[in-house]
Amino acid sequence: MGRIIAIANQKGGVGKTTTAINLSACLAEAGQRVLVIDIDPQGNTTSGLGVMKDEIENTVYEVMLQEIGMEDAIIKGVFDNLDIVPSNVNLAGAEIDLIDAEDREYILKNEIGKIKSGYDYIILDCPPSLSMLTVNAMTAANTVLVPIQCEYYALEGLTQLIHTINLVKKKLNPELELEGVVFTMYDSRTNLSLQVVENVKDNLNQTIYKTIIPRNIRLAEAPSHGLPINIYDSKSAGAESYRMLAQEVMGRE
Repeated sequence: MGRIIAIANQKGGVGKTTTAINLSACLAEAGQRVLVIDIDPQGNTTSGLGVMKDEIENTVYEVMLQEIGMEDAIIKGVFDNLDIVPSNVNLAGAEIDLIDAEDREYILKNEIGKIKSGYDYIILDCPPSLSMLTVNAMTAANTVLVPIQCEYYALEGLTQLIHTINLVKKKLNPELELEGVVFTMYDSRTNLSLQVVENVKDNLNQTIYKTIIPRNIRLAEAPSHGLPINIYDSKSAGAESYRMLAQEVMGRE
């Protein structure tokens, strides 16, 4: 049965999409069957995996409006073992479109239920806000993985996010767990990065992944080429880190 992981943090720029793209690609490289569902209206995961987001008709938006089934929106084989349900700016209207929808928090869960037997992992890239889309993703997911940038305000949004996870668990999805925290954009040359890691460890009695994702030029360049890091530069520090993260995730069964 597919394990469903929502990648969420309501702060933007924390490496959420980078993690969605590269964790998915490294799980696929390790022989897992992976589906990425882009639930961010910016569609950066879609374009980061080489899909022209403005030229596609069937996206997660049409799925959320229940105009099509999830199966119809899947683009198969963008890379070996890796499929995607794309997103684009149309999704920004979903919040308003779904105001009157019945059981609107469960739309994604119900649609994923129809296709999940075909995958080992389903990765949901959430928007950088605690919106109806994020709630839908958390209602559908088994776990939430939280990327945290190694910067001064790292802990600020985390309390709110954990509160939301607990609320969804209580009201909508009793199975939901926090998968863990992964540190991104780590700069070994600064004391600040180290302090942030220590600070989060001291303040958070949550699972923290051992793998820390470094600041890495190749990692930043890869999305503009529509490639995940393990294909764009297989030997880079970024690729090695995401491979290690994928191994850790697989070890958590």
